[in-house]
Amino acid sequence: MTVDRDEPDFSRPLAENGSFALTFPGFVPRRTQQLLAAAVGEALQTQNVLIAEAGTGTGKTFAYLVPALLSGKRVLISTGTRALQDQLFHRDLPAVAQVLGRPLKTALLKGRANYLCRHRLDLALHVGNALFDRRERAGELAVIRDWAGITRSGDIAELAALPEDSSLWPQVTSTVENCLGQKCPEYSRCWVLEARRRAQEAELVVINHHLLLSDMLLKEEGFGALLPGVDCVIVDEAHQLPDIATRYFGASLSSHRLQELLRDSRREYREAALDTPGFEPLLAAVEAALAELQQLCANLEGRREWGELRPLADFNLRLAKLAAAVEGLQEALGALAERSTGLENCRQRSVQIAAGLRKFAASDVDDNQVRWIERRGHGFSLNLTPVDAAGRFRDCMSEAHCGWIFLSATLSINGSFEHFRGRLGLDEAEELLFGSPFDYEHHALLYVPGTLPEVNSPEYTAAVVRAAEPVILASGGRAFLLFTSHRALREAAALVRERWPFPLLVQGEAPRRRLLERFRELGNAVLLGTASFWEGVDVKGPALSVVVIDRLPFASPADPVLKARLAALERQGRDPFMDYQLPQAVLALKQGVGRLIRDEGDTGVLMLCDPRLRRKGYGRLFLDSLPPMRGTDDLDEVQSFLARILPAQAAT
Repeated sequence: MTVDRDEPDFSRPLAENGSFALTFPGFVPRRTQQLLAAAVGEALQTQNVLIAEAGTGTGKTFAYLVPALLSGKRVLISTGTRALQDQLFHRDLPAVAQVLGRPLKTALLKGRANYLCRHRLDLALHVGNALFDRRERAGELAVIRDWAGITRSGDIAELAALPEDSSLWPQVTSTVENCLGQKCPEYSRCWVLEARRRAQEAELVVINHHLLLSDMLLKEEGFGALLPGVDCVIVDEAHQLPDIATRYFGASLSSHRLQELLRDSRREYREAALDTPGFEPLLAAVEAALAELQQLCANLEGRREWGELRPLADFNLRLAKLAAAVEGLQEALGALAERSTGLENCRQRSVQIAAGLRKFAASDVDDNQVRWIERRGHGFSLNLTPVDAAGRFRDCMSEAHCGWIFLSATLSINGSFEHFRGRLGLDEAEELLFGSPFDYEHHALLYVPGTLPEVNSPEYTAAVVRAAEPVILASGGRAFLLFTSHRALREAAALVRERWPFPLLVQGEAPRRRLLERFRELGNAVLLGTASFWEGVDVKGPALSVVVIDRLPFASPADPVLKARLAALERQGRDPFMDYQLPQAVLALKQGVGRLIRDEGDTGVLMLCDPRLRRKGYGRLFLDSLPPMRGTDDLDEVQSFLARILPAQAAT
């Protein structure tokens, strides 16, 4: 690597005698962090493409923030989730800027649904009790009203008093569809526009992957971009990007979207056109057609490919009936649209929804797309997804005319980035791979029990619970049990609920954030979780001493998008299992394993229960992709290890 002597030394602040070591509490200089910072700095200056895996503990966040702040470039940082956005913007970024003495004009930008809409709040307050399905919603609305008078950003993440999944949030935030734009009476005070204005003026903007993909699509389609032009995009938690890109380059239409149109249309009609007869029956016709389709979807489980729907002819008939009903509503809204801005907005939305329904009902689908349906609670979503989004993503990258840096703790498969590069079409890029600096060899033990049945056995989950029980008892709780399916989680929870003498926390019984708070507070809890707990979860210290993973995380072969992707690989003469299913599972396992050791002082046991690790040839690829830790199949050794580390943990 060559760095021009006139350019700043991006690694120096992170060195042994650098500003972080001198002023930042608890900072530990790491050579890998310095090398990563230097590489990020060079990519920023040259606007090249860099792919870097930095194992847990490398200090990845500081390694890209330091050069981002020192480079003098306009930088966009994209994170995997809104929670990580908030952490980066409110905690990490100010800390680094203070140490460097480099105040920068920064901005936090989220999607519009994350900001309170003053106009829709006024509408909700006006409608009052008719809006609520439960009495407590009236109290929640009063809380939002009071907060609206003091917030400076309108970012709903500020209002922790309300649950993230409150049904009230969609009533007081806007979407691209129901936003009135310049015709909104609160346009001059819009928090979304204010957030975008700050982003346009900032030198560094923090966004999330969903907003990044949304903006890339706008540029691709020739519309004005939401985000400012930048010199470089830094993508943190980049392992999430391929799946998000695939969803964004497709199309979807949900029953919830239809219900929102019906609710808003009824409200706008009653406000501005109640003297016009015949409108309510049209709304009722759409509601009836939607209810028929929902009833047909009631027995669906998970995702289903279009051709698997039974009876398909009946489904298509009801879909066409719903499309015709929406078109009837569209015609009526067209006649009333001049009465109010809200009615005109509803008309535009009805046009889009009717076109979407006709598109899904069409018989022809592009070979690179798969059409499928997913049940969501009492509703459904219709989806059209590309089998391979690499080409479109590569084209969008080229249109951006800037540098790209992709970072994560899990991008490689046994040292190779080929799978990640292929999914995003990254033909040319510099690659860097830094392992974790943590002492896994002495601080962690890998336990693979040797007596489990085959994973497709109906007794498998019960066998996992039996095998995990002596380990959990030896650790005094302090464990995550991670499952690859909700069915297995529910079965395991029923088996251990009255059996294990520790507090039991089960995904779905409380919000994810609250479960993690309780887990940390209790100190001896056992948490059972599925996919959402495999990554983005950080529990340091003795509260987490054991991570049990029930089986290798292969994606469900029934998933329609996966089936289409595997079929496409077969047509290309490739091996779908080796070229796609196996690499995806390895990356997912690495994420789950990463929950165990989060700090230099952490110790613990990783229990991988899947017998295929030893019985199948590909098991070695999984093991070789994990951090270097000592392995055993001896329960006595596991119990001795826990007995040795737990007294030390209890003293900390």
